[in-house]
Amino acid sequence: MRDTELERLGQIPRDVVVIERQFPAGSRYPTHCHERGQLAYAKRGCISVMTLFGHWLVPPGRAVWVPAGIKHEMQMLGPVTMLNTFVSTDAAEEIGLAKHCQVCAVSPLLYQLLLQAVDLPLAYPTVGRSHHLMNLLLAEIPMATVLPLHAPLPMNEDLADLCRTLLAAPTLQMDTDDMAKRMAMSRSTFTRFFRKETGISFMQWRQQACLLAAIARLEAGQSVTTVALDLGYGSPSAFTALFRKTLGMSPQAYVRMQAN
Repeated sequence: MRDTELERLGQIPRDVVVIERQFPAGSRYPTHCHERGQLAYAKRGCISVMTLFGHWLVPPGRAVWVPAGIKHEMQMLGPVTMLNTFVSTDAAEEIGLAKHCQVCAVSPLLYQLLLQAVDLPLAYPTVGRSHHLMNLLLAEIPMATVLPLHAPLPMNEDLADLCRTLLAAPTLQMDTDDMAKRMAMSRSTFTRFFRKETGISFMQWRQQACLLAAIARLEAGQSVTTVALDLGYGSPSAFTALFRKTLGMSPQAYVRMQAN
């Protein structure tokens, strides 16, 4: 679907529409924004989303919410099948959807609603089954559990540039003292500054950056042991524990799920 076709979705007189899109591995959707909010569900493959405010990673079976007007870039890690739900600004406001990007889990009910909705015509009837189905879809979206698959970027340009460099090659060996030195700050000043700029501590941010990289590397076919050791985890079991805590499954189970 071309950009002009996406833009026309904003003209459809429905509060919510759902479309399916296919992307080959490595596809990149350059910086853009939508008139409507976008819930991008990764039915297959993994999606990387970048904005001026951070980096989000969307594993298969999860979704990312991008509010209307937020400029974002998408990168496809492997072949991707994406179910896109576009929500009008009025509807998003009414159901209380977030005004910032976030990755969320997709319940079995929400998944089935998406599968049913994508088969409807864009200008579906506003009475009967289609009306009730789409209203239920709208009601279910804000119930989704938010997942910590996000590494925020600071507004300070120097710190943001440093964070982007670290996102490109993250490791648990990133040292707070070294970060402070690069920013020409004392450790205590840097620690306070980083939390003020990002809302989390540098240690939390480092963990998030490594987890995002781990998911991308697992998607690319690297072994659990290789990923764990390359990112600086003390052992594959330590990596597995954090992965399970965040995604609700072990990295081994995640890899098996992608192979099916």
